[in-house]
Amino acid sequence: MGHDSRSATSASYQPFVPPEQSPTEFTLRAVLLGVVMAVILGSANAYIGLKAGLTVAATFPAAVIAMAFLRLMRGSILEENMSRTIASVGEALVAGAIFTIPAFKIAGVWESFNYYESTAIMLVGGVMGVLFVVLLRRILVEESGLPFPESVACGEIHKAGQKGGSEAKLVFQSGLVGASILALGEFSLIRTGWDWFTRFQQSSVTFMTEKTKEIFYTHGGQGGLVITSPGIFPALFGVGYIIGPQLASITFCGALLAWGLMVPLMLYLNPSQFADLVQSHPEVENEIGLAKLVFANYVKPIAVGGMLVGAASTLYKMKDQLIAGIGRAFRDLNTPDAGANVPRTGRDLPYKYIFLGIAVGLVAMFALYFYFISHGSHGEIGLPRVILGALVSTLVMGFAGFVFSAIAGYLVGLIGSSNNPISGLTLSTLIVAALLMLVVGVKGDPGITAVLGVAAVVCCICGVAGDMMQDLKVGHILGGTPYRMQIGEIIGVIGAALVLVIPIMLLDAYGGGIGSDKLPAPQAGLMAMLAKGIVGGEMAWPLVIVGMFMGLALLLIRAPAPMLIAVGMYLPFYSTAAIFIGGVAKLITDHIRQRRRYPEATKTVSENRGVLLASGLVAGEALMALVLTGVKAARPAQNNELPDWSLTNLVSPALDWTPHVLAVLAFGVLMYYMISTPLRGLPSDDTARRE
Repeated sequence: MGHDSRSATSASYQPFVPPEQSPTEFTLRAVLLGVVMAVILGSANAYIGLKAGLTVAATFPAAVIAMAFLRLMRGSILEENMSRTIASVGEALVAGAIFTIPAFKIAGVWESFNYYESTAIMLVGGVMGVLFVVLLRRILVEESGLPFPESVACGEIHKAGQKGGSEAKLVFQSGLVGASILALGEFSLIRTGWDWFTRFQQSSVTFMTEKTKEIFYTHGGQGGLVITSPGIFPALFGVGYIIGPQLASITFCGALLAWGLMVPLMLYLNPSQFADLVQSHPEVENEIGLAKLVFANYVKPIAVGGMLVGAASTLYKMKDQLIAGIGRAFRDLNTPDAGANVPRTGRDLPYKYIFLGIAVGLVAMFALYFYFISHGSHGEIGLPRVILGALVSTLVMGFAGFVFSAIAGYLVGLIGSSNNPISGLTLSTLIVAALLMLVVGVKGDPGITAVLGVAAVVCCICGVAGDMMQDLKVGHILGGTPYRMQIGEIIGVIGAALVLVIPIMLLDAYGGGIGSDKLPAPQAGLMAMLAKGIVGGEMAWPLVIVGMFMGLALLLIRAPAPMLIAVGMYLPFYSTAAIFIGGVAKLITDHIRQRRRYPEATKTVSENRGVLLASGLVAGEALMALVLTGVKAARPAQNNELPDWSLTNLVSPALDWTPHVLAVLAFGVLMYYMISTPLRGLPSDDTARRE
C-alpha cells in the first residue's frame, strides 16, 4: 500500500511514479477528456449550487471517469491524473461563479446576465487562482505536513485502480455503499436527517437594586433548542474518518458553539423581536425555521468575524514560509538554470511567467472595474474618482486573492475541498472592499457593482486555488509533474469560463429565475444583501466585531485551530456532525486496533484499508449526486424533483415511521461497515507470534 499523508511530506517519500520515470502525461486525449468533463461536471454543479447553495466536489467522479475511459485506451496513471486535474476545475470555477455573479442581478445592478462581463470575471479569477497557487504549491503541498484528506483518498483510488485485486474491489464496494445510501435518501426511502425544536419553559431574569432589593427590571424569555441529527451522508462520514477524530472534533466544536449556545441564547433574549423577522420571511413556518433564520442572519456574521481573526492568525503562522516562498520565487527569476537540478516531480512553471501573468491579470481587472464603475454611474461620478475606485478595487482583489488563496489551500489541506468555506472567505473580502469604496466616495450602484466585482473574482480565485491545491497534492502522491498539471489547470479554466456562463443564463431564463423560490442562490443573496447594506450604511457591524473578539479569545487560550472552529460555526450543523461521526468511527477503529496489539506491518495494512474504504464512500456519493442532479434537471414537469418512493407514499400513510427506522438501520450498518472492514481478517499479535 501507499504512504499516508505524513510520509508524503517527508524527505524519504517516494511517489507512486518515481521522478526518474516519465510515462505519458500531458496528452491530447487526456486534455480533451478533462475539458469535456470540466464543462459537464461544472454545468451539473451550477444547478445544484443555485438550488441548494452547495456543490458536489468533482475530484472523485472525475477520477473514476478518467480511469474508466483512459484504461480502455491503455492510458497511464499520470494521464488519468491530468484528466482529473483539468476536470475538477470546472466545479471549482462554477462554485465561485454561482456564489457571487447572481448577486449582481439580485442586488438590482444588472437587469439580466451579461455573458461577456460574467465570462471575464470567471476567466481572470480562475487564471489568477492558478497563478497564485503556483507560488504557494511548494509551501503547502511539500513542506506544510497538512493531512490533505481528500487528496490522500483520491490518490488511493488511482493507485487501487492500477493495482486491481482486493484494493480496487474495496474502493468500488465502498463506493457502491456510498452511492446506495445517498440514493435511498434522495428517493425518500430513508430520512437523511431530521431536527426538532425543544421549547424551554418560560422563565425570567430579575434585576434588583443593591441596597433595597427592590425589583426594577424583569426580563422574560422562552426560546428553545434545535436538536439536529447528523446527516446520513457517507461522503461526510468518509471525510471525518480520513481527517481523524481530533480535527473532526475541532470542527464540531464550532457547530456546538453556534447551535448549542448562540442560537438558543438569541431566541431566549429576543423572542418578541423575531416576530418582525418572521413576518418578512413567509417561508418560515415554525420554530425550526426561525432558528435557521437567526443562524443565517445573526450567527453567520459572527462566524465571519471569527474567520477574519482565524485567517490573520493562520497567515501569521505561515509568514515565514510565505516570505521564504515568495523570496525563492524572486531569486529564481534571476537564476536562469534554477529548475535544472529539480526533479521532475518538483518543477513548477517558471516564476517569471507567473509574475507576468499576474500583472496582466491585474491590468485586465482594472479595466473591468473601471467599466463597472463608469458604466454604473451614468456619468454621475467624475473620472478621477472612477479611476481611484477601480484602482482600489484592483489592489484589494490582488491582495485578498493571494491571501485567501493561501487560506483556502491551508483549509483544503486540513478538511478537504468539499468543506472549503469559500463563501465565508469571500464575505471577508466583500466587507473590506465595501468599506474602502465608502472611503473613496464610490457609493450607490457603482459602489455595489465594484464591491461585487471584487468579491466575484476573489471567490473564483479561492474556489480554483483550493481545488488546485488538492489536485497538486494528488499529483505529488502519484508522481505527477507540477508544471504540466498547472498548464492543464489553465486550459481547464479557459474552457470552463467560456462555456459555464451559458447554463447559468439558461437556468435564469427557463429554470424559474435566479433569486426565486426555485433557484434561491442563497450565497449570492447574502452577498447582495451585504454589499447593499454596507454601501448603504446598514451593515450589522456589531455581529462581525463580536466574532472577531471571539476569535481573539480563542487565540488567547491557545485553542487548537481557531479558523477551523469558525468554519464549523459557519457550516450547517448536519454536515459538521456527520464529519464528527466519521472521526468517531476512526477513533473506535484505532482503539480496537490498539487493544488487539497488531504488529506494525498489520496495523499499516489496516490503516490503509480504512483510507481506501473512506475514499470509496466519498467517491460513490459524489458520483451518485451528479447522476441524480442530471435526473432532476431532466424532470422540469415534476418541478425538477425525484419521485417519492417511500412506503408512506406507495403503500399507506400509516407507514410514515418507516423512513426514520430505515435511516437508523442505515446509520448502524454504515458505522459497523466503517469500523469492522479495516479490521477484518487481520491476525492479532499473539497469532502473529505463533505463526
